[in-house]
Amino acid sequence: MPDFDVLAVGNAIVDVIAQADEAFLEREGIAKGSMRLIPAEEAQALYAKMGPGREVSGGSAANSCAGIAALGGRAAFIGRVSDDQLGTVFAHDIRAAGVDYRTPPAVGGPPTGQCLILVTADGQRTMNTYLGSCQEVDAEDVDAERVRAARVTYLEGYLWDPPAPIRACTRAMEIARAAGRTVAMTLSDVFCVEGHREDFLRLIAGPVDLVFANENEAKALFRTDDADVAIAELARAARLAVVTRSEKGAVVVQGDERHAVPAQKVARVLDTTGAGDLFAAGFLVGYTRGRPLAECATMGTIAAAEVIEHYGARPESDLKARVAAVLGADALPAGA
Repeated sequence: MPDFDVLAVGNAIVDVIAQADEAFLEREGIAKGSMRLIPAEEAQALYAKMGPGREVSGGSAANSCAGIAALGGRAAFIGRVSDDQLGTVFAHDIRAAGVDYRTPPAVGGPPTGQCLILVTADGQRTMNTYLGSCQEVDAEDVDAERVRAARVTYLEGYLWDPPAPIRACTRAMEIARAAGRTVAMTLSDVFCVEGHREDFLRLIAGPVDLVFANENEAKALFRTDDADVAIAELARAARLAVVTRSEKGAVVVQGDERHAVPAQKVARVLDTTGAGDLFAAGFLVGYTRGRPLAECATMGTIAAAEVIEHYGARPESDLKARVAAVLGADALPAGA
């Protein structure tokens, strides 16, 4: 029996979250709702101008791992931090969440990655990311035994840029495929798709068994403004795909099979940071338990609904109770 449900390779980042009005974004020339990469100097300048914030360990796949653990699943994470204060915060938080994390910190070099997140009154988040040392995760950080010990190896599209993280992802995929395990990937963001469209299409047709995308990423991948066309193309290109559609829920496609599930009702949307990450967490917990695909997607919408009701990208309330209330306790891992 595998030791882990999911082993993820991703960017190890600490989020700094602060509220901001739209006038602030306009003054700084930042497009609302965007995700952009910034150099160290700009990160320092923007941080100095931000209002009071709080530091919360983040990173897309790391958030998913925290969600998996919160649902009673077994998760492991590979990602690089530095031997600095933020690196210590990240390592403590992810281990405290119940995730197996063993990647040694980098000594010297760039500091731990950070994402400066500006949240407007409507809950929309604008992300300004300095990647720092997380770009240095490499093939030698991928422990073959741990990959073989996981049902699913889950990769971030965010990693598909510098050579070192690409080597790490490639090694993880090769080991997982050789061991007969599932390879899953999230497309992460429209800018990732636009920058690496051909690579992503090749991965989806090749080693990736399960792909996660939001509606805009799917449209960018197939260069269409029609979401239904994009979903249909993704159904032809991928063995199994999940497309999240915000308040419209999610669609799962596998060949001619299609399941549309509605979004969960929420009292108030405070911060959409991490919604996709927690959706993937819920889906993967159901998937590794062999639950029906529609139920996996429903579990994803439950997890996503919880995280948008508060600031920060990791669960703060009892996700297991929320899932049990909708799907029954047998949807969760045994003993969860």
